[in-house]
Amino acid sequence: MSQPLDRVRAHLDTHFGHAEPAVASVTFLGAETIDVLRYREPSDGPADGPDDVVSYVSLGCSRHPMVDPTAMLADPELGPRAEVVLRLRDTKAITGLARSLAIVAASPAVEGVVLMPDALVDLGGPLWAKASVRVPFTAVLLGDSDIAELPLDPPRDPVRFLSATPITATEAAWVRLKGADAMREAWRTDGVDVLDPNRPAAQPN
Repeated sequence: MSQPLDRVRAHLDTHFGHAEPAVASVTFLGAETIDVLRYREPSDGPADGPDDVVSYVSLGCSRHPMVDPTAMLADPELGPRAEVVLRLRDTKAITGLARSLAIVAASPAVEGVVLMPDALVDLGGPLWAKASVRVPFTAVLLGDSDIAELPLDPPRDPVRFLSATPITATEAAWVRLKGADAMREAWRTDGVDVLDPNRPAAQPN
């Protein structure tokens, strides 16, 4: 692991109380490896209970700055850097989520996407698999997370940690039509728990 990723990892370990995460490494053809760190945040209930929140955090997206694919010249040091954080409850029966998060985190390197708050990243298929359950979540809506940004040595931009909220195809269409803030307001109005992998889709008007 090379700079700045070792600093990012130390920053994340500190944020999560120096917990030791599980690590999954995902490699894409023609791109560098993305690690996905899985930090468990125990609830006050039983150990490994359904109320425990698990944070999946990418490690590798911030290896290089994100650049606009239309830019004529790309500076190897200058530009925004980010990692992606997805939080869910009750993930014991879920598979495939680490790979989906890695796809989002690799999109700047693979597709020239610049990840930023309010961006919609559509994977075109379920974000995870669960036995005997149809998973309706096919995209993520990015926003700010509660992880403080990590300053890097000048002239590098700091690393931002963007939350990734799983959304359904219907919700993604609403975001495209009305915007990210309207979707978040609909969740608040409907009392939607976006950390619940079994939640119904919001039905915005």
